[in-house]
Amino acid sequence: MSAVWRASRAAVKRRRLQTFVIGLVVLCSTTTVLLALGLLAAASGPFDKAYAQQRGAHTTASFDTTKVSQEQLARTARQPGVEAAAGPFGQAVVDIPKDWLWMAGGTLSVVGRADPAGPVDRIELLEGHWATKPGEIVVNWSVQGSPGTELLGTKLEVPGGTKLTVVGFATSMSKSASAWVSPEQLTALNPTSAQMLYRFTDSANEAELSTALSKATAGLPGDALTGTQTYLTLKQAFSALADAYLPFMTLFGVLGLLVSTLIVGNVVSGAVVSGYRHIGVLKALGFTPNQVVAVYLTMLSVPAFVGCVLGTLAGNALAGPILKVAFTGIDVGRASVGEISPWASVACLVGMPALVLLAALVPALRAHRLPAAQSISAGGAPRTGRGLRVQRMLGATRLPRPVSLGLGQPFARPARTLLTMTAIVLGVTTATLSTGLTSTLLAYGEVGREDGGARIHVTTGGSGNDRTPPRLGDVQIEERLRSLPGAQGVRARALSQANMTGQNQPVFADFYRGDNSVYDHTIVKGRAPKAAGEIVAGPAFLTQRGLKLGDRVTLELNGRKIIATVVGQVIEGDARALEATWESYTELAPGSHATEYTVRLAPGADARAYTEAVAALDPALHTSVLDSANAGTATVITFSTVFTVLLTLVASLGVFNTVLLNTRERRRDLGMLKSIGMTPRQVVVMMVTSVAGLGVVGGLLGIPLGIAAHRLVVDHVGVIAFPAYMKDVWHAPQLATMLLAGVVIAVLGALVPARSAARMTIASVLHTE
Repeated sequence: MSAVWRASRAAVKRRRLQTFVIGLVVLCSTTTVLLALGLLAAASGPFDKAYAQQRGAHTTASFDTTKVSQEQLARTARQPGVEAAAGPFGQAVVDIPKDWLWMAGGTLSVVGRADPAGPVDRIELLEGHWATKPGEIVVNWSVQGSPGTELLGTKLEVPGGTKLTVVGFATSMSKSASAWVSPEQLTALNPTSAQMLYRFTDSANEAELSTALSKATAGLPGDALTGTQTYLTLKQAFSALADAYLPFMTLFGVLGLLVSTLIVGNVVSGAVVSGYRHIGVLKALGFTPNQVVAVYLTMLSVPAFVGCVLGTLAGNALAGPILKVAFTGIDVGRASVGEISPWASVACLVGMPALVLLAALVPALRAHRLPAAQSISAGGAPRTGRGLRVQRMLGATRLPRPVSLGLGQPFARPARTLLTMTAIVLGVTTATLSTGLTSTLLAYGEVGREDGGARIHVTTGGSGNDRTPPRLGDVQIEERLRSLPGAQGVRARALSQANMTGQNQPVFADFYRGDNSVYDHTIVKGRAPKAAGEIVAGPAFLTQRGLKLGDRVTLELNGRKIIATVVGQVIEGDARALEATWESYTELAPGSHATEYTVRLAPGADARAYTEAVAALDPALHTSVLDSANAGTATVITFSTVFTVLLTLVASLGVFNTVLLNTRERRRDLGMLKSIGMTPRQVVVMMVTSVAGLGVVGGLLGIPLGIAAHRLVVDHVGVIAFPAYMKDVWHAPQLATMLLAGVVIAVLGALVPARSAARMTIASVLHTE
């Protein structure tokens, strides 16, 4: 083994270019695969861990206390299939003013609970203490980090004269309530429902949860159960944005893995073929066939291992920023999503070198079978007669001789040609996918801005204690904004935190008035809301609540209720938010007014002049120009571009390796051609032509694969439902560019070794003849 190691180390030093190619290929592939594995793990692992630590409820159920007693609910905890249960806890809905603890005004779901511990839903106290006395309330703080002690002591006056003081902040992965008070205090809030928290022995999917709940509540009146929420819904909400990135990341990871396997197999096969003489010398010196195989496997494993280690480090370094963006704005509770799981790094460190060795094994076995005398005498030249028929057919055409010779070269090594062309196909597939994603996301970023005009955001008053009420009324503000020069449309907005019957999580309802032209481009299914009781929402909101077009829900705000119908689905939206008409807001909160306005300016209108005119109307009006940039869109475009560059580079390296090997194998042929008058420029044309045809074929095959991959990704982004016009982004100029991409990949890879072949002198090549 000492001799094997010395021979392998010498081969690594001698074949620096080949070593660099293998290391770079493995580095790029390891990075993309690790990021895909990390995102996949982050989409579920942290949630499952945090949920298990808090003994989160598999199902949270709400019951009408006018139809079922406390004793009946308590008996459900002892039914077959119930692993553990907590409750019943009284449940009430209270009104909160706007900006109370920086929340949107509206309603708050409050539960009476004497203790944060228990067999199910162990609530984690973050600041202060638990509410044990009348007049105390603990608020659910669901965002990451601590709210700080300065917010303790905040007062809340609820209808009826009851005053509550915030004595603590806590968090519940089960999202069982927005706030908690003592059971005695809840009695004063006149609860009309009760809550039970269940953990079931069978809870793998929604069907098992539904069956288990049916068994537990079998003895109760049929209409006593008013609503349920399962942990699978929370899990889906937790990973919604990460799941949107997952198809994109996984596809690029798979493409990187395939390209890595093909290029490594091609490089190793070429190393064996071009090293026939070296193999013969090793065997002549006494190396056994097994030792020759060991030399070549060791020679390949060194750069592969180095590239794998560097790729793992790069993947872990990129994981933090990527996961931070992927989970931005998501209610992650106590779950940590900042880094890649160690198992993913270990899998890459073990799996990628193993993949390289597997790809190297088949061509290395050729070295095992090759006799020493044959390898020394044969050198690296292709066997006689391979591809001669094609060469003769091309030679009989009117093509220039360098072109006909170049087009015939791939047929001399069909296996190597197939691997090279496959790498080009995957490179074109990647470029096509990236181009399609970029076009789709750019169209998505322009939603609501199709006319090219700027959008101005206007708010009333400041924040906190600095809030100054505007001199003008709500309707007057809208009229003045509409009358200023440059304005084409004004849309007023009011946000309230409402309660949806049967849901424990709050619902953020946006009520709009005025310019509804934005719905012309954002409605994917159904239609825009037009009357009271009509709502629209994004795909995440509808999916997580099991709603579809035509379904009816009950919204509660300020003690009033309204039956609302889902009439449309918008492109995207917060999983907790819906949109409704101003008429619905008038029924739920009479006398309320808008606090935000969006002004659509005419194309070419001066946004700065308009903001100055708004400031002159009322000092309490604050303006800003809305930026069309979107963090998620920018992230996908950035990383698709990075991955495309990496995989295109890897594919070009594969072509580079092929042309380089062909040049080494054909040194004597090139010398003979030069001796009979072939110029250096003709040599370059011949070598580039030998792979340009592969680039054309690779483009023709890669374009449909890239289009299919693009549709696969955009159809499985759970938080966005792209309309048809955003998916149909392919036109003749783009397709022609993608076809050219295959040729560019091939030419870029072939240019350097072709120029090297052109500079070879006749004497240096033929001095041994």
